[in-house]
Amino acid sequence: MEYNYMLVSVVERVALVTVNRPASLNALNKETIAELSEAVSSLEADANVRAIVLTGSGEKAFVAGADIKEFADFDVTQGEILARHGQETLFNRIENCSKPIIAAINGFALGGGLELALACHFRIASTNARVGLPEVTLGLIPGYGGTQRLPQLIGKGAAAQMIFTGEMVGAERALELGIVNELVAPEELLDRAIKIASKIVSNSGTAIANAIAALNKSNVPEGFDMEIRAFGNLFDTDDFREGTSAFMEKRKPRFQ
Repeated sequence: MEYNYMLVSVVERVALVTVNRPASLNALNKETIAELSEAVSSLEADANVRAIVLTGSGEKAFVAGADIKEFADFDVTQGEILARHGQETLFNRIENCSKPIIAAINGFALGGGLELALACHFRIASTNARVGLPEVTLGLIPGYGGTQRLPQLIGKGAAAQMIFTGEMVGAERALELGIVNELVAPEELLDRAIKIASKIVSNSGTAIANAIAALNKSNVPEGFDMEIRAFGNLFDTDDFREGTSAFMEKRKPRFQ
């Protein structure tokens, strides 16, 4: 499938999705959100894909934010529709994708760009990355899940400081806070993200999908029950039988 603002490639069961609006620092407009949603849905349905790396084109920005000119004159109803549509069609879809999505953050990840990275299952960043939620400087708050996902990741106090001040933090501080898992040199970012994705691909896709579902319930009361049910259900899968057989036979598992 061809996209106007996306580049998509698949190598050895790892998909690389690149937001490709470098002139706008890869800012999210309506069409970009729609194309990203379509790309994620298509790759999730593709049996030849087992993991996804999401990044932005160029070295300046992962995604520098939302395209403000698209909503500068919105009213209350339009603003709510904008946030709900974005969350339901893209951000929640990424979080709940049954295949792991790794954000490779190159440069700026601001506003909706950071929220996009937060929706991914985890994040790797280049040493020149800068992240933040500056919506309060526009008289707004994060509308694509930032007030919910950021405190779950780094705690309420740290999230409040970032949201209330609207300040950007550098790569080292993002690592200290736990926003990102690793820092690498800019020229090594994609190689590192793809290497991690390739490691994931070697594991049971069925187990990974169940782990994602359980992890997404980790902050709600039913999370433990979800984990128990998923754990039990996996005993009746080909991947479980292959994994345990391989262990007993002292060989590497061959998951389908």
